[in-house]
Amino acid sequence: MTRSSSGSTTDSSAAASALRGNGQAGLAEPARAPIVRVENLHRSYVSGAAAVHALRGVSFEIPRGELVALKGRSGSGKTTLLNLLGGLDSPDEGRITVDGTDLAELGEDGLLALRRDRVGFVFQSFGLIPILSAAENVGVPMRLRKMSPRERERRVALLLSLVGLADHAAQRPGELSGGQRQRVAIARALANRPALLIADEPTGQLDAGTGLAVMELLRAVVRSEGVTALVATHDAQLLGLADRVLELRDGVITER
Repeated sequence: MTRSSSGSTTDSSAAASALRGNGQAGLAEPARAPIVRVENLHRSYVSGAAAVHALRGVSFEIPRGELVALKGRSGSGKTTLLNLLGGLDSPDEGRITVDGTDLAELGEDGLLALRRDRVGFVFQSFGLIPILSAAENVGVPMRLRKMSPRERERRVALLLSLVGLADHAAQRPGELSGGQRQRVAIARALANRPALLIADEPTGQLDAGTGLAVMELLRAVVRSEGVTALVATHDAQLLGLADRVLELRDGVITER
C-alpha cells in the first residue's frame, strides 16, 4: 500500500507485480557481486585559493537490492560522491564499479549510456519539465531510448500507479504538491529499469510528513522493482528506514 502526499491511500500491488514481470529478469537469481564497489576514492577541487579535499580514500560496497542511506553534514562530500557514482564527475584517484562496469573504462558515450540505462537520479529540486504533464515527464527517458509509443504508454501508466499518481497523469508539475512532484521524479527515474537509483536529499524541500512518505515509497520501490537505492539524507527519522547507513565526515567514511 502506498500513501500519497495528499493523505489518500492507493493499492499499488498490481502495478508492482506487473513491473516485476516486465523486464526485471534476474531478480530471483542468487546473490551476485555488489551493485556498487568503491575503492580508495579521492576527489579534490579548488575553491578560491584553497584546495578542498572532498573525498579522502573512500572505500565501500553496496549489495544489490538494498536501500542505503548516506548521511553527513553540509560539505562532507555527499554530493561529490553521488556525482562520481553516477558518472557525472571523475575521481582524482581510485576505482568505481557500478553494475559490473568500471567507470574509468567508459568514454563519454559509455557514461551517457550508463546514466540513461542503468542509473536513475532523483534530485532535491525535482527536475521536472514544467510544460509537460506528469505522464510526459515520466516518459522522457523512454523517448530518448526510442521505446515504442505503445510500450512507453504502458510503462508510464504502471509507474504512475506504483507511486500512487495514476489519477494525476495529465497534470503539470505546477498543479501538483511538492510530494507529488517528487513521486513523479521517482517514477521518471525508474523509467528505464535502472539497476541503481541515486537520490540526493530527495526530501529536502518537503515537510516532515511528506518526506517520510517519499522515503517509505523509495523503500517500497527497492522491494518491488528490485532496484538498489543510495539516498543522501540527514534526517534521523528517514535514516531509520534504510537497510544500512554510511556516514561521510570530512571526506571519509566513518560508519557502515
